[in-house]
Amino acid sequence: MANMRVFVVEDIADVREALVTSLERLGHTVDCERDGENAADLLAVQSYDLVVLDVMLPRLDGFAILKALRKRRDSTPVLVLTARSQIEDRVTALDLGADDYLVKPFDFREFEARVRALLRRKSGASTNLIQCGALEIDRASRLATLAGKPLDLTRRELTLLEILAARPGRIFPKEELIDQLFGFADEPSENAVEQYIGRIRRKLAGGNVEIRTLRGLGYQMVAP
Repeated sequence: MANMRVFVVEDIADVREALVTSLERLGHTVDCERDGENAADLLAVQSYDLVVLDVMLPRLDGFAILKALRKRRDSTPVLVLTARSQIEDRVTALDLGADDYLVKPFDFREFEARVRALLRRKSGASTNLIQCGALEIDRASRLATLAGKPLDLTRRELTLLEILAARPGRIFPKEELIDQLFGFADEPSENAVEQYIGRIRRKLAGGNVEIRTLRGLGYQMVAP
C-alpha cells in the first residue's frame, strides 16, 4: 500500500478539513466535496482508491451515492461516516456495499487505522511495512530509513518514495505519478515530479537502492 488517492465527502467544514489533514498526514492525495449530487457526478468520471463518505449530505445522501456506486459495479472501498448510531443504519450501509463504517464522534487514531486496513486490503498488502533493499518505510509511523538510518523527507517526498518502493521494478509514467501526488486543488508544474525525484535521489545516495529514469517511459525503483 503506497500513496493512494482518496475522496472525502463531508458537508461539515471543520470535520471535512480534519479528515483531509489526517489523510494527508498519512501521505495520501485527497479531493473533497460537501454536496451529495456533486460528489456523485465526480465519482461517475473519476476513480479513487478509497471514498470516505458521510451519510447526511445536501441534495443527495451518502446511501444513495453508495447505492449508485455499487450499481455500476464500482468496487472502490467505501468507509461510511455517520452520526446515526442505530443498528438499522449500520446494517443499511453494509448491505448497500460499504466496506466499513465509523459512528461520529470518533477518535482519529481509529479512523486512520481503518483507512490503513482498507487500503492494505485493496492493495493486497498484509502489513504497514514496505521494504526495498536497505530502504524501509513504515506507513503507520510515516518514517523511512535507509540501512537503519532515518531519512529526512518532506511529506510529498515520502509519498513519492512510497509509490516507487511499494512496486520495485515497475515503471511509473510521469503522468501517473502526477495523478497520485496531486489533487484537483493543486497546480503542479510540468517538472514538479522531476524536482522531487532529484531530491529523493540525493537522499538515497550511498544506499543500495536507486531510482532510474527511463527516457520517454517514466521512473523505476531498483534494488539488488
